[in-house]
Amino acid sequence: MSDERDDERDHRPGTESASGPGPEPGETPAGPTSPGRIPAEPPPAEPSGPTAPEPALRQPSGRQRLLAGLWPPRASRAQLTVAVLLFVLGLGLAIQVNTTSDNGGTLRGARQEDLVRILTEVDNRTQRLEDEKRGLETQRTELQSSSDQAAEALKQTRQKEQQLGILAGTVAAEGPGITLTVTDPHGAVAADSLLDTLQELRAAGAEAIQINAVRVVADTYFTDGTDGVLIDGHRVSQPYVFEVIGNPQDLEPALNIPGGVVQTLEKEQATADVVRSQKVVVDALRPSNQPDYARSSSR
Repeated sequence: MSDERDDERDHRPGTESASGPGPEPGETPAGPTSPGRIPAEPPPAEPSGPTAPEPALRQPSGRQRLLAGLWPPRASRAQLTVAVLLFVLGLGLAIQVNTTSDNGGTLRGARQEDLVRILTEVDNRTQRLEDEKRGLETQRTELQSSSDQAAEALKQTRQKEQQLGILAGTVAAEGPGITLTVTDPHGAVAADSLLDTLQELRAAGAEAIQINAVRVVADTYFTDGTDGVLIDGHRVSQPYVFEVIGNPQDLEPALNIPGGVVQTLEKEQATADVVRSQKVVVDALRPSNQPDYARSSSR
């Protein structure tokens, strides 16, 4: 009987023989926990109290709403047109300001002598334009008030022809002016120096100019030759004598201003003498080219 109870105890569910094999390492037994073994941790219990409320959503700030409204951009056709026009307007203003700054920078870096010369040339040019305006107004008044307008028109035409002949160098001229004599013992004066002198005289209001025996006109040119300076292809020897008709009160100061013609020639070891005169004769003439096909319609 004892053997049958032992067999029943050995084969009772949930029990093992002391001599039977134990569980493998790391294997948790499926039955009740044996004494001496660590029980498994129970799952966390659900909170029995009321559920905590979720935090409320954060409202966006004013700056965030502004940025959200500006980006990404949602522009209409009218807004794009206005933006393009504003861009073109700004670009034009920038270019104008840059150009004005460049022009001002040129004068800002000029010497005091150059500024004085530029101011004198502008004043002389303004005065000549005013004189020409008054002369034209006088001619118009005489033409309108003349009893014989045809005769008056012919008279003014002949006067204009005489003036144009003087400018073209086909007619001799005389009047008040100056005589400029340039002496160059070392031969340092080149063609460009004489050209600068001529330009200075023209800017001061010279109406007729003759250098030695060469009449100076609008298309006169200067070149450096092997044996001296050439004016319109004619060799001119020194001293260089400028016979100039114009207002002496304008011509002489224009040559003697600081940094002007006289000082420039003196730096080249040459001398420049200026003499005023109430009668300067310019009698060197240029050949008059007769037209081949054109003729006056009044003849």
